[in-house]
Formats: sequence, C-alpha cells, structure tokens
Amino acid sequence: QVQLVESGGGFVQPGGSLRLSCAASGGTVIIGDMGWYRQAPGKQRELVASITRGGSINSADSVKGRFAINRDNGENTIYLEMNSLKPEDTAVYYCHADVVTTDFLRYWGQGTQVTVSS
Repeated sequence: QVQLVESGGGFVQPGGSLRLSCAASGGTVIIGDMGWYRQAPGKQRELVASITRGGSINSADSVKGRFAINRDNGENTIYLEMNSLKPEDTAVYYCHADVVTTDFLRYWGQGTQVTVSS
C-alpha cells in the first residue's frame, strides 16, 4: 500500500555534504513515523534519525550536530541533510515509513548508497 522512493545518495569527499530524500506514496493511508537507517558491510543496521508526524526527532549520537532530518508540509516526504561527512558514514541508507491501521506495518525503501572517501 505504501511505496517509498529514495534519492540523493552518491560519492562525496570527507567534510562534504549530501541531501537524501524519501517520498512516500500511500493514497489515503495515514503515515506515522518516518526515518532513516543505515547499514555498512559487516555491520548491524542502525538508526540514523527518525521523525514523527508531529515533528519530534530522534537521532543517533554519532550524527547529532552534523545531520538533520526534516519532513515536508504534507508529511509524506522526509529529507536527511548530511554535513561534515566522515568515512564512517559510508553505508546504504534506508528510508522507512510506518503505518498503523489494524496492525503495525513498516515499509522500507530500496536503499541509497552513500560513500565518503578521498
């Protein structure tokens, strides 16, 4: 019922910036929390940042002060502004969108690669 389209990944030098976007389409479905996870090869998937419909934000300590998550006025698109990128930020970034009807459902985007290297 919900499809997520991610964009904005790419290659960047340390200290550079990227902006990821994730657009959710779900018709009349009400989308709750949305956010970003990332996973590097050989590592566990970890939360980067999440945002509720009301705009409450939770983010990982490792990205605080460098990354910012925001949500558009229609609350169906989120963005991740990434600044001061470090090599350890290299990972596949996955967007998620949560829906609660009769049960909880979490939808995932296809992932977008972010590579930080000199």
